[in-house]
Amino acid sequence: MNRPIRVMSIVCLALFVSLLLAVNYIQFVDAETLNAKNGNKRVIDDEFSRERGPILVGDRPIAESVPVDDQWQFQRRYPDGKLYADITGYFSYTYGRSALEQSQNSILSGSDSRLFVNRVVDLIGSNQPRGGSVSLTINRKAQRAAAEGLADLPGDAKGAAVAIDPSTGAVLAMTGTPTYNPNVLASHDLTAVSDAWERLNANEDQPMLNRSTQQSLPPGSTFKIITAAAAMEKLGLKPDSTVKGGSSLSAPGFGSYELVNQGGGNCGGKQITLTQALEVSCNVTFGDLSMQVGQAGMQDQADAFGFSRRPIDQVPSNASQFTTDRDKELEPPQLAQSGIGQYEVSATPLQMAMATGAIANGGALMQPYLVSTVRSPDLKTIETAEPEKIRDAISGGTAAGLSQMMVDVVDNGTGAPAAISGVEVGGKTGTAQSTPDRPPYAWFVSFAPADDPKVAVAVVVESSSTGRDDISGGRLAGPIAKSIIEAVIGR
Repeated sequence: MNRPIRVMSIVCLALFVSLLLAVNYIQFVDAETLNAKNGNKRVIDDEFSRERGPILVGDRPIAESVPVDDQWQFQRRYPDGKLYADITGYFSYTYGRSALEQSQNSILSGSDSRLFVNRVVDLIGSNQPRGGSVSLTINRKAQRAAAEGLADLPGDAKGAAVAIDPSTGAVLAMTGTPTYNPNVLASHDLTAVSDAWERLNANEDQPMLNRSTQQSLPPGSTFKIITAAAAMEKLGLKPDSTVKGGSSLSAPGFGSYELVNQGGGNCGGKQITLTQALEVSCNVTFGDLSMQVGQAGMQDQADAFGFSRRPIDQVPSNASQFTTDRDKELEPPQLAQSGIGQYEVSATPLQMAMATGAIANGGALMQPYLVSTVRSPDLKTIETAEPEKIRDAISGGTAAGLSQMMVDVVDNGTGAPAAISGVEVGGKTGTAQSTPDRPPYAWFVSFAPADDPKVAVAVVVESSSTGRDDISGGRLAGPIAKSIIEAVIGR
């Protein structure tokens, strides 16, 4: 064999080996990633032509596939579309998948490697592959109480409510308003789907945004539970420790700025207890404590409660933040404002529910989750969720003291609208200022029963037609939190 032919043979062999490797990589290594991509029409055509598995709350489907007489054979249907839209997301031929429809797609579509035996059986029997089922942690009564509470707000309100089990992290309720009906995006009338998509995305109220996990807003005075925790952990304060009160806070570096209390009061005196400061939500106290703890200490405490990380990956979520840039040194007024949940502090309702749950749970911060059980099409259990502790956000002693302080807020302070007869409820109100041309954000965080916590709740009312002077966390968000707690504990 002469040299040119030998070189050509080697080149052809190299090309053949490269092609073989590429085919194997695409078919076996990268197949799952390619199949999971939204917009993969071949996969979507295949998935639309099979029975997609249900998403269940208890024994009832909140997403299911029903037989239809068209080219795709099955239609995705959401029986309580608006009630669970933030959780289920949508399954659309044109626009792909979102929320649990996306994160649990391999199980629901039947393509998960754990369903290999089922696929082989279907192949032998010449049957279409079927999807497995996903059961959720959601408490149906709590979900409905949250949605109805938000719906009862005056005017075209915007807001969100989320509830978790403090001891496990299981999400018991998650909803917001305004919301949308995922059935309009799952329709097989693709023109109607396109029109609905354009309307939803053009809506400035963002109905497809999961306000519980994606909308990060100033938490206002609800953040004072984190500032109190930092002061107790870093400064050694106790619930009965004496702290600064008074009507205003000024310090070197403040210039002409003074931090004042809402309504202009003096919180009960120039020297008050930490418990009293939380009961009356004293801005002066918590602005001063934030400066004593320092920026690094406050950042560390916020991060210990879960700030600076995405809280959940089963639905879209965004991280909460203490500052937009942790490398930037805050000026004294900025640090004081941060201690009361203003300036650049922002949090999602899920994050504030997690922090509240950690306090109720003896300091242990749990990983939130929505999926409790995954089953094959023949109902064999494939996976059962196991509670996961992220870290101890605070010590048990701090958690016990802060829990009792939050009970005092409901019994004696600003959290009275969440009180439940015969049940010890812990809570904290928050009214966060935004911009001069819009009303404040009304927050409420809560847990109950205090002696054996079953639920931790966070509610935010982003806007409503209530007059600006009538907006407060206790008045607007507190009753919603109360109704969710009652649904969970069976009151």
